[in-house]
Amino acid sequence: MDEQEHGPLAGFTVGVTAARRADELIALLRRRGAAVVHGPALRIVPLADDTELLAATKDLIGHAPDVVVATTAIGFRGWVEAADGWGCGEELLAVLRDVELLARGPKVKGAVRAAGLAESWSPSSESMAEVLDRLLDEGVAGRRIALQLHGEPLPGFVEALREGGAEVVGVPVYRWLQPEDTGPLDRLLDAVLARGVDAVTFTSAPAAASLFSRAAERGVRADLVAALRHDVLAVCVGPVTALRLQAEDIDTYQPERFRLGPLVQVLCTELPARARVLPVAGHRVEVRGHAVLVDGALRPVPPAGMALLGLLARRPGWVVSRADLLRALPGAGRDEHAVETAMARLRTALGTPKLIQTVVKRGYRLALDPSADDKYDR
Repeated sequence: MDEQEHGPLAGFTVGVTAARRADELIALLRRRGAAVVHGPALRIVPLADDTELLAATKDLIGHAPDVVVATTAIGFRGWVEAADGWGCGEELLAVLRDVELLARGPKVKGAVRAAGLAESWSPSSESMAEVLDRLLDEGVAGRRIALQLHGEPLPGFVEALREGGAEVVGVPVYRWLQPEDTGPLDRLLDAVLARGVDAVTFTSAPAAASLFSRAAERGVRADLVAALRHDVLAVCVGPVTALRLQAEDIDTYQPERFRLGPLVQVLCTELPARARVLPVAGHRVEVRGHAVLVDGALRPVPPAGMALLGLLARRPGWVVSRADLLRALPGAGRDEHAVETAMARLRTALGTPKLIQTVVKRGYRLALDPSADDKYDR
């Protein structure tokens, strides 16, 4: 089986923190071969039940703004639909027809036009920074600006407008709250701490904040930061989401286009690039998160076997003692027989027993090809 058949993410496990559009993201990941651990970090208050959005909508109808900034297509559509459900949809549209309506990007522009409205302007970059620059260049002193929020903080945006003299009214389309059942989130957190996932995806800044908050409640916040700094890849949908992680000195990866498809493509590039590839006993061996590619064929390996192989791969060609291997085994205790059992299963899983050599009375080593010895001895 080659990579075209098993997918670029085969052998890797990816954590998903998303609540909204999680099914779409998970399907994209699985289609490319990844195993997925889903722990929604948030839950969403439905629009029709949201008293804050209703209050903001009535306020804008009663006291029309000068400018409305629409930030997301789904949020803008949801706002108009919720207003319809409350019986004030036409009144809201009437207000929106008479204001300067700014749409961040083509999807938002499409939602605005679908509502029978026309945007006053839309940036070519889909960047909120460009929207801010336009507003400040126009002058915002004394102007009332309504900002359609979508669960995402907009650092600096509101502050800059208020410093310029504007009155800013937030329109909270969707509110994010902690999940009612923290079980799935705890399982994801445990997997990150145990390095049982190779990457975690974040599609909103509140989800990242929620994961850190839950870790703090459980007393493992520092351990979470350490895992994301050193072992588990943090992949964000865009720079606003990344800020929450970068504040902890965690390196993040993100696509140029802030969409789920490009986010998955980042994983397809970065995770295989981090895999260890070795020439062993005449075979090409690629060590991934929970599986191994032997000459391109996918070989799933149990966690104990991956722990042993990971240690052997970090010292390619060198003998690793049973005592060291025992320490690498999860929950193995003090019996070195556990190493022999796990090693037998590992060899079976690899399908090529000669990849790992037994060195009598000393331990085990990867049978690194002689031509590679010089490279690793230097």
